[in-house]
Amino acid sequence: FVTAMNISHEVEQLFQPYNFEQLQDMRPFLEEYWATCFPIALIYLLLTFVGQKYMKARKGFNLQGPLIFWSFCLAIFSIVGAVRTWGFMGIVILRGGLKQTVCYASFVNNSIVKFWSCFFLLSKVIELGDTVFIILRKRPLIFVHWYHHSTVLVYTSFGYKNIVPAGGWFMTMNFGVHSIMYTYYTLKAANVKPPRVLSMLITSLQILQMFMGAIVSILTYIWRQEQGCQTTVEDLFWSFVLYATYFILFALFFRQTYIKPKVKAKTKSQ
Repeated sequence: FVTAMNISHEVEQLFQPYNFEQLQDMRPFLEEYWATCFPIALIYLLLTFVGQKYMKARKGFNLQGPLIFWSFCLAIFSIVGAVRTWGFMGIVILRGGLKQTVCYASFVNNSIVKFWSCFFLLSKVIELGDTVFIILRKRPLIFVHWYHHSTVLVYTSFGYKNIVPAGGWFMTMNFGVHSIMYTYYTLKAANVKPPRVLSMLITSLQILQMFMGAIVSILTYIWRQEQGCQTTVEDLFWSFVLYATYFILFALFFRQTYIKPKVKAKTKSQ
């Protein structure tokens, strides 16, 4: 039996942090002010509906340049985040097995984990800007978009404060999907027409992410008595509820966007 402490030491030897990943720990500050995520989410929702109303009688802005820059920056951030967090989780899974990656809390003091979990949390506030572009460009704003953005912000703050053991996978999977998604958005904003199959792949990966998130939550709860895997009923409840609703909403979006039009076209041709 290899203890979580031994594995943590091994991982530190094999996967060392870069200088920029050894910045001052912002956890005390972010833990103290974690509850500000609620007013931020509420202001976001309020401005979303006010903004839509304001733009109703106005012509949409082009904003191509700013949108390319915005999407490109988030794509680079997500790609680097995915490489670092998947690399870290990969070594943990190879050295300690799946249980160690699910019982993520034992690695919370690792410099790489500290850095990326901190910036992952902050990125959820920055990503609210996606909605600003949708509203100002007068593009369709669907329910799953603003529901997902607002609840992810609140849950990420909650998970960060409570050091939810499954948070490692939540962050890693999100970085992975976003690295592809924001690259796609960058190409689209630059008028490069990516194949339709790419947008289908992104939605499919989001559905898979939500399914795996629910599975990870269940596994964490099953292994909750293990050392370094202390999770609570509250952690399980919120993570499972959110991932289950995300799964349903993204599955419905996939059906509405990619399956229904095909069925309609088929019916018309017959």
